[in-house]
Amino acid sequence: MRSLTAVRAGGAFLIAGALAFMGVFAFLAARFNYPQVLDGTAEHVLPSLLATGTTGRAVWAIYGFLPLIWIPAAVGAFQALRPVREGSMRIAMLFAVVSSVSMMLGLLRWPSIHWSLAEAYATAGEAERAAIGSTFAGLNSFLGNYVGEFLGELAFSLFFLLTGFAMLARGSRFPRWAAYLGLTTAAAGLIGMFRNVTDVVGPIAAVNNYLLPLWMIVFGVALFRHRPISPRLT
Repeated sequence: MRSLTAVRAGGAFLIAGALAFMGVFAFLAARFNYPQVLDGTAEHVLPSLLATGTTGRAVWAIYGFLPLIWIPAAVGAFQALRPVREGSMRIAMLFAVVSSVSMMLGLLRWPSIHWSLAEAYATAGEAERAAIGSTFAGLNSFLGNYVGEFLGELAFSLFFLLTGFAMLARGSRFPRWAAYLGLTTAAAGLIGMFRNVTDVVGPIAAVNNYLLPLWMIVFGVALFRHRPISPRLT
């Protein structure tokens, strides 16, 4: 009974997280030209960030904590699929934790460090603005591109990949079409995470922005409707 509760909780977090993701993404796209703004320089981005006001800062904070949903989602997926692929689902759960932490580090720079840089930039002189701009670019490269985007997306794509294969395993009660959707989302994520290396994968990364919340909802519903299965005898 406790394992079923964990499975359903994981599904509920995925569904709620997908809806929250779409909400904050829409707000930031309208008010902050997100995600195109990520390629901008400090002189354009920091004043725009500050102009979003308290509401914008709060939305960034919500966005920053959203990756926490991967943890209950991974626990729910593990409990649902451990009878058919316990080993790989343990690894998937670890990847979900890595993704959660790394994505939070990347996203939470906006309402914290970047917000402080934006406030300082507004009253700084030319020399100080050059230093702030270098700090801003360095943080974007490390916390944004390498940790938040590349490592974070690599980890959750591997979580989806292992989960999709487990759904296809003999004895699984998950629909095969859902498993294939998960594998497709994982593949798109693994390709799209190279968007900072080459523009060739840009269209795939753009499609994945819509595919990801769809998969989260499908995955969440599948977990919520899941019924326990008996472990295989070997």
